[in-house]
Amino acid sequence: MTATLSAPSWRSNLRAMTAIARKDFIQYLRYPMNAVFNVLQPLIWLTPVYFLGKTFASPVGNVGFAGYSGTTDYMSFILIGTVLANFITTVFWGMGYSLKTEMDAGVLESNWAAPVPRPVFLVGRTLASITITAAMSVVMLILGAWLFGFHVSGNVLAALGVAVPMLIALYGFGFAFAALVLLMRDANTMIDVSNFLVTLLSGSQFPVTVLPTLVLLVSLALPLTYGFDAVRGLLLGTNTLLPIPVEVLLLIVFMVVMVWVGLVVFRRVERRCRVLGTLNMH
Repeated sequence: MTATLSAPSWRSNLRAMTAIARKDFIQYLRYPMNAVFNVLQPLIWLTPVYFLGKTFASPVGNVGFAGYSGTTDYMSFILIGTVLANFITTVFWGMGYSLKTEMDAGVLESNWAAPVPRPVFLVGRTLASITITAAMSVVMLILGAWLFGFHVSGNVLAALGVAVPMLIALYGFGFAFAALVLLMRDANTMIDVSNFLVTLLSGSQFPVTVLPTLVLLVSLALPLTYGFDAVRGLLLGTNTLLPIPVEVLLLIVFMVVMVWVGLVVFRRVERRCRVLGTLNMH
């Protein structure tokens, strides 16, 4: 009689993801100065923005900015965008770059010999990063409240509820980028450029309505734009591109479609790379 391997259960997949995340978290703690740098770096970048905004402010606030966004509190607007952009960066780099490091070390093929679905490896590589990013974002916002007067007046729980489908949808992007890394065997430039363009065009640092018409059309085609927009609308009461329920519906549809598309693309590319024997090439 020949023994057959049963498909992994959700419990075994969860244990695998937890083990990968625990390993990454232990590695992160070996370099504690990274935590300090991750908090201070965005604040250092935003300090010139703070003083520049003060320079152009009128006695009643930044009325020009308010004309586009619906609020004069430009620093809270930018800090919220920075936090959401940090999560985009975490998913993009957590999935794509993790494959590159394993390919460079020559352990990708041996790791994938384990009886664990490949997407579980990718998701596991982001769990520690997302947890760390969430903690660092809280610290950054506390410091932002002290340094720049950051505050929100809306429903925080509702905003978190909107951010969840946006974050899940990012995994669809992550799966697709992981597939590109397998094909191109290069991650740095591709992920860096893609991450920059997606966060920029989604309006992480400014209202997208200031963009030129052709660029604005590209921005409005990105569902992440509506995620940034809805979260700010709920927290700051800003003008939104569409009614918030419509934006939330778009995010939910985007979540389902992108995760499905990303998984299909990744599985097909991974199968092709196994057939060609290029998994360990770098």
